Amino acid sequence: MNFSLPVPLSQLPPRTCEGKLVRDARKATGKSCMHFLIMMGNLKYLNASFLMRVAGKKNEIYVPSNPKGTERLAPGIIVPESDFYLRRLWGNPSEDLTLQQKYLVTFTVGYDQKNNIDAAVKKFSENFTIMLFHYDGRTSEWDEFEWSKRAIHVSARKQTKWWYAKRFLHPDIVARYEYIFIWDEDLGVEHFDAEEYIKLVRKHDLEISQPGLEPNKGLTWQMTKRRSDREVHKETEEKPGWCSNPQLPPCAAFVEIMAPVFSHNAWRCVWHMIQNDLIHGWGLDFALRKCVEPAHEKIGVVDSQWIDHKVVPSLGNQGKAVDGKAPWQGVRERCHKEWSMFQTRLADAEKAYYKKMAVISTNDTHV
Repeated sequence: MNFSLPVPLSQLPPRTCEGKLVRDARKATGKSCMHFLIMMGNLKYLNASFLMRVAGKKNEIYVPSNPKGTERLAPGIIVPESDFYLRRLWGNPSEDLTLQQKYLVTFTVGYDQKNNIDAAVKKFSENFTIMLFHYDGRTSEWDEFEWSKRAIHVSARKQTKWWYAKRFLHPDIVARYEYIFIWDEDLGVEHFDAEEYIKLVRKHDLEISQPGLEPNKGLTWQMTKRRSDREVHKETEEKPGWCSNPQLPPCAAFVEIMAPVFSHNAWRCVWHMIQNDLIHGWGLDFALRKCVEPAHEKIGVVDSQWIDHKVVPSLGNQGKAVDGKAPWQGVRERCHKEWSMFQTRLADAEKAYYKKMAVISTNDTHV
């Protein structure tokens, strides 16, 4: 029999022939591992049902294509995704939801900013699930607002929105939402309408975006500055020497982390890039371009729906005074440190990948 493995032997998974199904099939027939690999014709996709029949276990379930850890479940019972839709404690489950929100907006909040958040939430229609991450531990007080009784509240003291996002916004949990807003608490929304914003994002095919920022309030980067003569912009000019390439951050393919909006597909990638221990998210904005292609066309700023940044250092004041430094100084120092750490990790990961691919390319031979 003439047979060629689909990949070189050096690249085969080391435990291919050690799986329980293969061992049982070999024991039942006395045949070698390679015998079964050749019969199935493709080393990477062994037919588990065939192996189970050979091993005399035809009445057992084993589906390798199921999510990891669920191989022994019938595929029809598996529910891999979820949502934040609130359900009743009574009645028919199929009748629980009179409305299934299409979008999600989250704010990381302290109670001192309640009036600003109340104004912001009112800019989002009933098509949005509202979710508040409480860094000050105060949740029940928000019930003075009627909308709060329908919102999702998560509380953990002195944590940032990226700490919350990593732990509570897994892509499979927010799978029902077409767009995900992950916003700070100190944003002025007088000139913002969420439904109109979504229309513009769709129109201009933006996977990652943010509203334009009022030029005279809390502006750091020229890219996020609102343009008054257009709906959307995707590039800008920065200070001399700041942009090595006009299609790269901060001149293009760039939004800030204060008010980003992600399509579900983009968020699936971004979530995996968020580091578990780097809670401030600094440097993430420069790396968002890794998650969409072409980034300079898929990332942009919506000018005709704009906000202003009030620059309220509320979470910064949740830090701890050390060595005579004010609490906010320690927080800011960690932000800069995390930015450097994230850049190093990203660069090292990419170097390791390209090095590995070079080795594989060199050894790419067939047996």
